Amino acid sequence: MNILGVRIDNLNKKEILEKIEFFLTEETFHHIATVNPEFILRAQRDLGFKSILNNSDLNVADGVGIWYAFLRNFAYLKNRMAGVDLMEEVLKIANEKNETIFLAIHRNGLSLFEEIKGVLNEKYPNLIVDGMNIDPRKNKKILARINHAIVFCNFGFPEQEKFINLLKKKHNSDLRLSGYQGKIRLAMGVGGSFDFITKKIRRAPRWMQKIGLEWLWRFILEPRYRVKRIFNAVVVFPIKIIFKNTK
Repeated sequence: MNILGVRIDNLNKKEILEKIEFFLTEETFHHIATVNPEFILRAQRDLGFKSILNNSDLNVADGVGIWYAFLRNFAYLKNRMAGVDLMEEVLKIANEKNETIFLAIHRNGLSLFEEIKGVLNEKYPNLIVDGMNIDPRKNKKILARINHAIVFCNFGFPEQEKFINLLKKKHNSDLRLSGYQGKIRLAMGVGGSFDFITKKIRRAPRWMQKIGLEWLWRFILEPRYRVKRIFNAVVVFPIKIIFKNTK
């Protein structure tokens, strides 16, 4: 279904994980996005970002606002999954398969590559973890270094999706060269998910997650940083959904 012109793949959790397993068997670059109301609002004024989302291989609903948008269109959303939860599921699958992963980490983020790698090595001992702390404004310089099965980028939206799109274009271009063996199978933008893994930020209690109030928890923890984002998600987005056709 399209919500304000952005595609959402209406799949249950089992179907999502089966797709991910399948992606890792193909010699093709697959882009996964976890789409929340803020993504959709940004896509209204950033057509490049909108195009990237609509050309991704899997768009998973992230946020209770997407669930309400489906109801507005008389449809039922089978599953919504926070980015950190989907990332953890990908890591579990990758650990079982002894995959290589690359972490493109914002150099000014709360959690840096070295500490994230340490946590992942302890939790997922079969993973081969590579990566680096990156200035997003100079990210083109490291594209050639990335040739791992799975790539996670935490630049925040839309920068992380645009970075992945650059990587996808380079990967597909290189595949056309004689003798090149591309390794990247899956890439995903993860926002602040690593900060939960390193425990720099605490997740909302489970009951708040289940009833769609994780946004309120984040606002309580980071009121100054979150106020505009929360306003967009819980006020602007519902108004647009109510007064615009979501088909």
